[in-house]
Amino acid sequence: MTRQRAGVRVPGLGAVALRRAVAGLTTAAALAAATTAAARAQAPAPAQKVPIVAVTGCLAEQGTNWSLTNATDPVPSIANGPPAGEAIKGPTSGAASYRLIGVSEFDLPAHRGHTVLVKGLLIKATPVSRVNVTSVTMVSSACAPAAK
Repeated sequence: MTRQRAGVRVPGLGAVALRRAVAGLTTAAALAAATTAAARAQAPAPAQKVPIVAVTGCLAEQGTNWSLTNATDPVPSIANGPPAGEAIKGPTSGAASYRLIGVSEFDLPAHRGHTVLVKGLLIKATPVSRVNVTSVTMVSSACAPAAK
């Protein structure tokens, strides 16, 4: 059976069935668009990046915690330490202090009281920011005096 309405021939499909099919497709398209829009609206905001920095200062043990005192301001860096034998450039002391975390992989007692270059993830906090350590490199076997 062939039906014709408004100049359109649809073999074997009645006008009511055709309207239902078109209505169903329209509803499905509207639901898909609404679902996509809702998913975009509920998407979490991108997480803030934690910068990888390098700081140089005096390695000190305070109870069970390690810190870097008389330290330089953080400068952007990569997580790896400098190649062996490479001289450390820039100042070796400053007025900043950092609590060091994630230090179990490093032999910090061997560098207690030394000037070291520490690289890691900077976690800004008050009163003391933290550095989640990724590398430790000895700069000098003595601590440099605090920068003025």
